[in-house]
Amino acid sequence: MSTVNQQKENPAWVLQTWASFVLSISLTTLGIVNLPADNWIKGFMGMGLAFSVGSTFTLAKTTRDAYESKKLTSRIEEAKVEKLLSQHDLSLK
Repeated sequence: MSTVNQQKENPAWVLQTWASFVLSISLTTLGIVNLPADNWIKGFMGMGLAFSVGSTFTLAKTTRDAYESKKLTSRIEEAKVEKLLSQHDLSLK
């Protein structure tokens, strides 16, 4: 059975994604705080930002989990086929 190489993330990519995330949340929060509106409007927009970020993380995790599950199922099916083929080769000898 063959082994699957795990993909390693480039440290520069990880740094860029975290910097982008922190910058976008910080600037959006700064914009909401400095918005010329009542506090309840700012609170509503802040809640919208928090729920949007939370649901984005959930969606990303769900998508990743589905991909990894499909990859694992594929590996299991591949192992079953290899086992059947090896048993078939033994029965021919």
